[in-house]
Amino acid sequence: MLALPALLAAGRARAAWPERPIRLIVPFPAGSGTDILARMLADPLGRALGQAVVLENRPGANGVVGAEAAAKAPADGYTLMMMGTSVGAINPHTLRRLPYDPLRDFAPIGSIAETPYVLVVPPAAPGEDLAGWIRAVRGRDLSLGYGNAGGHIMGAMLADMAGLKLTLVPYRGSTEALTDVSTGRLDVTFADFGIGMQQAEAGRVRALAQSLGRPFPLSPGVPPLAATLPGFDASVWFSMVAPAATPAAVLARLEAALGAVLADADLGARLTGHGLAPLRLSAADFGRFLERQWALWGERVRLAGLVAQ
Repeated sequence: MLALPALLAAGRARAAWPERPIRLIVPFPAGSGTDILARMLADPLGRALGQAVVLENRPGANGVVGAEAAAKAPADGYTLMMMGTSVGAINPHTLRRLPYDPLRDFAPIGSIAETPYVLVVPPAAPGEDLAGWIRAVRGRDLSLGYGNAGGHIMGAMLADMAGLKLTLVPYRGSTEALTDVSTGRLDVTFADFGIGMQQAEAGRVRALAQSLGRPFPLSPGVPPLAATLPGFDASVWFSMVAPAATPAAVLARLEAALGAVLADADLGARLTGHGLAPLRLSAADFGRFLERQWALWGERVRLAGLVAQ
């Protein structure tokens, strides 16, 4: 009897959710691909939920700072996080002391979009295509710049699968590495698809291939690396999650709202304009997808010979 008022109040609070603005943590800096996508989603998601969705950029340590903050936030539906490949599938295998577990500490809401990396070289690089470039540079000492963990792993994959001598050079971000490729200071990099293709179309770099294991519908003229290097397959995907103990009713409403937002044709066109293809998975399906991605990137890290730091 004494507990009944508190239980009724808690039930009313869940039924009324959301009663205040919702925080959406972006574990990367403003201007990053994750941030741009989050900003496209925030306003329509807020309208669907009846409360403002406020972005909070918490960059640092390849997404670890923001992911830790989200994992430790109250599980009341008022904190969400943008989760991508690095935070959800790569960090667990490259960082020894990870303060969160992507499979245990988060509840999936749904997936949003995916995009490949694009392999770019300077305009004057030899070879007409990827196979020709590999033949021309094999045996040379080359530099491959990377601005994130995904680029690092794929650089190691490229060196191994193509038999190339690559020195992997870390950069603060993939944009800086792309700039150095355009000036010839760097031999090759895996660039974010959107900006990499913009630079290629402007003639500042050459796009040799993209990293999905299949043709990418937004750029059918750029072949997959797998056409030359069978088995090469990697993409960047984006999703939305909440702290693990978030009430099921709140998660269901978030999943429905996100699905409605992503069904909007105007938003779809904006995503396409940024090189993002739809990746529509329900919360349950995304949970299984995340488990597969976690295992897949772990195998890639092992094959690349990378040691957790």
